[in-house]
Amino acid sequence: MRIVITGASGNVGTGVLRALAAEGGHEVVGLCRRPPDPVPPYDGVVWHRCDLADSRSRAVLDEVLPGADAVVHTVWAFQPLRDAGLLHRTNYAGTLGVFDAARRAGVPHVVHTSSIAVYGPAGEEPVDERWPATGVPGSVYGQGKAEVEAELRRFAAENPQMAVAVLRPTLVAQRDASESFRALFFDPLVPRWLIRLVERGALPVLPLPAGLRVRFVHADDVGDAVVRVLRTRASGAFNLAAGPTVTAADLAALVGARALPVPPSLVRAAVGALWRLRLLRASPGWFDVGMRSPVVDSTRALDELGWEPRVSGTDAAREQLRGLADGAEGGSPVLRRDRLRGMGGQRLS
Repeated sequence: MRIVITGASGNVGTGVLRALAAEGGHEVVGLCRRPPDPVPPYDGVVWHRCDLADSRSRAVLDEVLPGADAVVHTVWAFQPLRDAGLLHRTNYAGTLGVFDAARRAGVPHVVHTSSIAVYGPAGEEPVDERWPATGVPGSVYGQGKAEVEAELRRFAAENPQMAVAVLRPTLVAQRDASESFRALFFDPLVPRWLIRLVERGALPVLPLPAGLRVRFVHADDVGDAVVRVLRTRASGAFNLAAGPTVTAADLAALVGARALPVPPSLVRAAVGALWRLRLLRASPGWFDVGMRSPVVDSTRALDELGWEPRVSGTDAAREQLRGLADGAEGGSPVLRRDRLRGMGGQRLS
């Protein structure tokens, strides 16, 4: 197939490229703001510069999409949270622009990577794809994902000739994204030496929000799911998560520590104060995503795609923590520490 991938050098996009390279035989076109060097898995990809927040992106899309068998849309701006206009142009207008360009070009299959943050809060039982996609309350990220998915459902209904698939992964982990994550969420407050102390088990007690329950999924397993969706021309929504569910106690045990439960309201207040003082890039809304996003059931992906994660949630969390401690960076600009380069350090790469 000829496959166009937006944001192909990012966290999810890199996993997709590795999966496509392993399968072989595809012509892959990558779109991003700063094309990476020709090293695996970015070599063999035809790269085009494209910033979806820029009105000139329409011309780029209209140039590269004709003749494509599928478009995989992975772009989503996480920062700068204080620039709502840029986030809206990239995430909402940019996503709709990609899908409209695919319609104009006659692309038969489009795949959008969303998030479990699109769901409203739930109880302790895992939820499937029928759970209301109303977004995590108070989260710009969750509300934005819900807003975009509502538009995509309308788009799919109005264009029945196109197969429209939506993937909803939980926390996507991989070693190569570690420094990128630190730049996006933990800078400038959390230094690497502190993360290294935690990872090496130097702290016998680790304060964590009480009731924390999350699942992880490795970027390579997300890439495998995308390949399966493309191969079967699947449509509709698919949850992607690897078991087991990881609790605060499990996270602490990974570094040989004992979890010290902290009331979530207290942690949220601290995050909010640090956010207002510009000592942390993660906002209270991001804390809400971590605490209020439901645990999801991935049975549909298993039944219809034959998808099973090869990396457990615990191993994915361990890999991410070690990568953060080691300061690991990937081979593309968007996976490096300077991903916010430009506009005084506030522009997403």
